[in-house]
Amino acid sequence: MSRTSPITCIEDLRVIAERRVPRMFYDYADSGSYTESTYRANTADFAPIKLRQRVAVDMTNRTLASTMVGEPVAMPVALAPTGLTGMQHADGEILAARAAAKAGVPFTLSTMSICSIEDVAEATGRPFWFQLYVMRDRDFIDRLIGRAQAAGCSALVLTLDLQILGQRHKDIKNGLSTPPKPTIRNLINLALKPYWCLSMLGTQRRTFRNIVGHAKGVSDLSSLSSWTAEQFDPALNWDDVKRIKDRWGGKLILKGILDPEDAELAVQSGADALIVSNHGGRQLDGALSSISALPAIVDAVGGRMEVLFDGGIRSGQDVLKALALGAKGTFIGRAFLYGLGALGEQGVTLALDIIRKELDVSMAMSGLRDVTHVDARILARNPYAVARP
Repeated sequence: MSRTSPITCIEDLRVIAERRVPRMFYDYADSGSYTESTYRANTADFAPIKLRQRVAVDMTNRTLASTMVGEPVAMPVALAPTGLTGMQHADGEILAARAAAKAGVPFTLSTMSICSIEDVAEATGRPFWFQLYVMRDRDFIDRLIGRAQAAGCSALVLTLDLQILGQRHKDIKNGLSTPPKPTIRNLINLALKPYWCLSMLGTQRRTFRNIVGHAKGVSDLSSLSSWTAEQFDPALNWDDVKRIKDRWGGKLILKGILDPEDAELAVQSGADALIVSNHGGRQLDGALSSISALPAIVDAVGGRMEVLFDGGIRSGQDVLKALALGAKGTFIGRAFLYGLGALGEQGVTLALDIIRKELDVSMAMSGLRDVTHVDARILARNPYAVARP
């Protein structure tokens, strides 16, 4: 695709990002674990969901305004927590947070971000959400929560599906590291990515700044590598969730729910919301796609907790389908990363604009004017409906 061609969809941004972002970081964003079957299903499983087209209905005065965990949003879309965002583009977390603020949607900062909590808070001056991984070093986790509180983060997103790391073949083969190791292969690849290299020359943020200088014994890249290799806690359990909820004291969102039994436990934990997610197909390959798992979880929750959705969204129409299947709001990850890698902050803004327009038009053609009224009535066919005895 020529850079001068109009950018009309998320796929256009992906093509540009693939050309501009170094291979190891592009592959980190655009890959799954093992055979990548769940990664592919996350997007493919939207296609069998069909919409009812309605005609001769009043399509004036439409609104996409809604709420997510009680916060007003311009549309029911948030930027998902994504690791190494600042390696898709220099200062990527800051740029994405600014774009989200302009669009009136939440931004979620990952524990494994390149820009720190303090970096984003200082640069944006606006509340954002913070995503937490549970590490073995509980003192570090308590301090991390305290830093999120001090920065004014308005919700904590606790990820539950990364107790152990799913094998991601591309990351292993690429020798993923941040910053890239100066191997001949990496140097050749970087030489072909001048846009990325020039942006990186203008920042000092090139490692995991939430961790380096904050975790005990982690002061440089070598100590960081050994620390992260042993820190994800395989013993994470529901008692830990309750402890973190008490320590946080604010709105808590549980990310990584894919089974109705876990949804019930999430309700019992007292959290404010859950996110139906399979970690972008980067953990258990062969697990259900997020969209096919969504209806059963909505059914299990039964309105007792807010259900949010993450996984495979590449268009506003995907957002509409997730809402029709019962999600209160949605998250986009790769869709905004493509924009970031392609065009920086402008690309994230463009990705959000594309999704907003597609959601608005598809909602109108389905006969509705208010996004909060979207439900299963707009579906012509739902292949993932919960079977009733």
